[in-house]
Amino acid sequence: MENKFVWDLAKEALNVQKHGIDFRTAAQAFLDPQRKILWDRKHSQFETRYYCIAKVGERIINVRFVHRDGKIRILGAGFWRKGVKYYEEKKI
Repeated sequence: MENKFVWDLAKEALNVQKHGIDFRTAAQAFLDPQRKILWDRKHSQFETRYYCIAKVGERIINVRFVHRDGKIRILGAGFWRKGVKYYEEKKI
C-alpha cells in the first residue's frame, strides 16, 4: 500500500503538530470499504483535489489529497466534525 502514496515530510510534521495525525495513518483511510471520496471544489483551482472521509481505528478522519503521477499525494488530514455526518450518510 505504501508505494501508492506520497507526501511532503515537512507538511506531515506540521500536520502532526496541528491535527495529531501522521500521513502513514492517514493513508489507512483508503482501506475503509465505507470511505467517501468527495471533490474539493473550493481548493481545485490548479488541480483537482479530493477529500477521503473514512474510519481509521475508532475515529472518522478527513484526508485531503490529489492524484499525481499515478500516486495519491496526501496534502493534509484531520478530524472534521462535519465529516462524521458525511461518513454516516447513505448517499452523498
